[in-house]
Amino acid sequence: MYKPLRDRHTAWNWKALLARSMQTADQLQRLLGQSIPYLEQIIHRYPMRINEYYFRLIESEGDPIYRQCVPDPRELRQMPGTADPLAEEKHSPVAGLTHRYPDRVLFLISNECAVYCRFCNRKRKVGRKGIVTPDTIRDGIAYIRANRQLRDVLLSGGDPFLLETEELEEILAQLRAIPHVEIIRIGTRTPCTLPHRITPRLVRMISKYHPVYVNTHFNHPREITPEASQACSLLADAGIPIGCQTVLLKGVNDNRETMALLMQRLVKIRVRPYYLFQCDQVRGTSHFWTDPQKGVDIITSLLGHISGLCIPHYCIDLPGGGGKILHMPSYVERREETGLIVKNFEGKTYKYPIYE
Repeated sequence: MYKPLRDRHTAWNWKALLARSMQTADQLQRLLGQSIPYLEQIIHRYPMRINEYYFRLIESEGDPIYRQCVPDPRELRQMPGTADPLAEEKHSPVAGLTHRYPDRVLFLISNECAVYCRFCNRKRKVGRKGIVTPDTIRDGIAYIRANRQLRDVLLSGGDPFLLETEELEEILAQLRAIPHVEIIRIGTRTPCTLPHRITPRLVRMISKYHPVYVNTHFNHPREITPEASQACSLLADAGIPIGCQTVLLKGVNDNRETMALLMQRLVKIRVRPYYLFQCDQVRGTSHFWTDPQKGVDIITSLLGHISGLCIPHYCIDLPGGGGKILHMPSYVERREETGLIVKNFEGKTYKYPIYE
């Protein structure tokens, strides 16, 4: 039923792979050889797309890849959370643009992804027509141009790399022509879910608009395939720094062993672990949620045992638009008059002297 990747070096065309994606209940259930309760109702509320490449990473029912892409009846039955937990709409001066922090904006330029992740914090938007239009893109660029305090623009969606190369270049060129825009970031999961999209032509185009940073998203070591490694190499060789924003997901990566291996493999393919995100409290995703202490425990278990280069910041994006906070282990037990009493990664106690 679940076949490993065959002929990994086949040069699949990304558009052909996308066109053959599973998007209906009949397509998925036929390939799985089983029925999923309420599948049509789930897909009607939260669209599904699983491309052939990512589907072939599934090894068994309920494994970490399956959980991320195959709809689950709990998406309808479990209703904790809200549709827009980060209050993006509240901070949207124009449609498709979120201005939450003083010097930067989140700018949606696509409403499609290569795979619709079941834990997505924009389940309310992705895969739906009319969310991103030529008008919203025009208005977003006009807003950025008019607000001189904006120095950093994060292009997101959906997935910006699902745009045609020419469409993406038009947006990059307009942003780069704005004098106060210093940094452009692109949030994309295609290096993981559709690495064939990262072509030499795409990379050459992006490199014309430096400084450009790419934030990608791997959640499990099995996602780091030869194709994904090649995609990241193309970006890195072009001088495009790559960071990874992993999401902590119950049943996918919520243990030390999986997380350590994932972070080590990311660094090996020149992707810097950036954030480990607590899963956002989006309605229909509560089966992925973990206790925040789980994230702290995992980071604690990694510190000192794998390279600091492999350690992400454990981050919680606060409900209601409160922004990001870091929730990291503390090794300081107390402060005394002459020094700090601390514990190291082995649990041993030391005194760090204070001189004034």
